[in-house]
Amino acid sequence: MTDDVLFLIVEDDKQIRSFISFSLKSKQYRSVQATTGKEAINLIVAQNPQIMILDLGLPDMDGLDIIKQVRSFSDMPIIVVSARDQDSEKIEALDAGADDYLTKPFSINELLARLRVILRRINKKEENRAEDIYRVGDLEVNLERHVVLLSESEIHFTPMEFDVLALLIRNAGKVLTHSYIIKEVWGSYLESDTQSLRVFMANIRRKLEKDPAKPRYIITEVGIGYRFADE
Repeated sequence: MTDDVLFLIVEDDKQIRSFISFSLKSKQYRSVQATTGKEAINLIVAQNPQIMILDLGLPDMDGLDIIKQVRSFSDMPIIVVSARDQDSEKIEALDAGADDYLTKPFSINELLARLRVILRRINKKEENRAEDIYRVGDLEVNLERHVVLLSESEIHFTPMEFDVLALLIRNAGKVLTHSYIIKEVWGSYLESDTQSLRVFMANIRRKLEKDPAKPRYIITEVGIGYRFADE
């Protein structure tokens, strides 16, 4: 499946755009390029790329607006590569619908690693679509039957704990902000709910992790949220 993936690079800096394009080509990935938001939207419609690498500071529109536009008609993975380095800006992009966020200057090896995570997520989603069962490491989760097995032993989860776990698993490899998780699971967001979420995460980790202080499955993105490891 990965051989057929077309990447869209949206970046107005020619040097960075060429660098990313060359790096993708060296890994036998295909890509198309856009220097403006309008051009990016046109390419999405015309060429149907599967993954977008997006700079937020474009000459004609803000990258956040592009994310929101794309999310109105597509769930294509979006990885932001931006000079904006404040946690609040990262959270805003992730809440708008971005899948991941890298801050400039960035390591091309890290970008390629993040893209491999997204590609694995796409492949795993297609493999699991028929049975709706997620497997990673010693963990197996039947999302339809609400059954969690760890090393082939069933682990009891409360309905709310399972909802949180299922949300993370369905977005494995993707950073989910505190506010996004709370809105999706509880239906609304209050600042005080963040502490409740931490309690749920602690309970889930206690059930899944051999060493909760060094989690294997649920990774904390400090100040932002959580990410479920997909390998």
